[in-house]
Order: sequence, then structure tokens, then C-alpha cells
Amino acid sequence: MSLITVENLSVRYGGHMALAHVDMTIEPGEIVTVVGPNGSGKTSLLRAIIGAVEPAAGRVTRKPGLRLGYVPQKLHIDPTLPITVERFLRLPGGISRTDCARALEQAGVPDLSGQQMSGLSGGQFQRVLLAHALIHRPDILLLDEATQGLDQPGSAAFYRRIEQVRRETGCAVLMISHELHVVMSASDRVICLNGHVCCEGTPEIVSSAPEYRALFGTGTGGALALYRHEHDHGHDHGHSHDHAHPHDHKTEAAE
Repeated sequence: MSLITVENLSVRYGGHMALAHVDMTIEPGEIVTVVGPNGSGKTSLLRAIIGAVEPAAGRVTRKPGLRLGYVPQKLHIDPTLPITVERFLRLPGGISRTDCARALEQAGVPDLSGQQMSGLSGGQFQRVLLAHALIHRPDILLLDEATQGLDQPGSAAFYRRIEQVRRETGCAVLMISHELHVVMSASDRVICLNGHVCCEGTPEIVSSAPEYRALFGTGTGGALALYRHEHDHGHDHGHSHDHAHPHDHKTEAAE
């Protein structure tokens, strides 16, 4: 059974249609990336999947008992608030020190537990947010532009860690991003969004699809190849696409 099934999903804010007629599935263990220009409805899709926004039409079906782990774009913590990483991870309670240590290890920052949250670098902070998402052993990780603000090497290292988490835990991953050069190389399947699904398939197939190039041009090809060697080709999760699947729905893009 698919972990998440999205059927004919439309999301509207007032008189504005942010998403129209979106269909997608996420299978156990696969890494799916949703890419699209600013205002393409990427965050609206994620919000609908986690239940934070009510669809105007269609539906989102989650596998019964599905455990979600969510890594937000950013999280503001008052810099004057003295709170250690371990204390942050154990909020609101019921989390063991062993669980914290395991999650930090999986996130690649096993030595941060005693540090103050206010003293972390941007990359360390995002790793702690990843650890927080891993605390409850999720079936799927949801990442909403989780490396926003990090430099390119920091982003690449973060997404390599995500691949490692998938290998170690078997969890599926849904990533929302605009960082095509890094993210697509870490994906089993890519969905190109612009208010509707323009095309989907493997990273190589989507990057050469006319619908994708109409939105992003051809300038990411070299960077895509640069990062491919980091990808574990031994995995074959989810769908196998021989070609990109274009979709011809027309709708106004979200602002």
C-alpha cells in the first residue's frame, strides 16, 4: 500500500487557486522531490499532505498509522532562551535520552546534545531539526525547503545525510525544494510543479523534459551530473519511469 496517495487535489486561498488537479503517490522507502518556481504551490501541497490546509477538491489518503517526521523551512527560537539541544529534542516530554542520542546520530551530529540552541550554526540547527523529525521513527520524512539559507556545500551534505537516513531506516522522503542541482541528484523520482503537475519521472528524465526546461532552462545539467556520483544507484524504490509524464492542466500559479 502507498504511504500517501493524492487524488485530484486542488487548494484554494480565497479566490486564488494555488493547486489544481494534482495526483501523486509516495511509496515505501522512496525519495520524491517536488520542484517548481516560486509560487508554484509546493508548500501548499505539503500543507495539504500533513493536514494543515483543507483541500478545495480531491483528497489526500495516508496509510493507517503512518508516522510523519517534518523538517520545516525554519524555526525561530528566542536567542535569550537558555535551552540545550537535548532539552529541545525532549520537548514536550516523554522522550528518552537514548532516543535523543539515536536521532542526533542519525542526523550526523552526535556531539551536539549539550550545546545551546542559540549557539548553533545554520547547518547544525537544520541537523537538529532533522533529528527532531527522526525522534519518533517516522515512516516518511517531509522536508519543506529544509536547506534554505545554507551554502551549496552545506546543502549537498544535508541531502547526502538524508540519503543515508533512508538507507539506514528505510523511511520514505518527500522533499520540497528549489535547489535543483542538489536535490534532483538525491531523488528516485522528481515531480515538477507549477500550480499543477507539469511532468514527473527520474531526475535525468525530468531534467530533459520540455515542460521542465520551459520553467528552468537547461543550465542545471552540468550541476546535476556533478552530484550524481553521491547517489546510491543500488536503490530502486518507487516507480520506474521510461519517460517523463507531462500533464496539460492549466491553472494560475500560486503567489
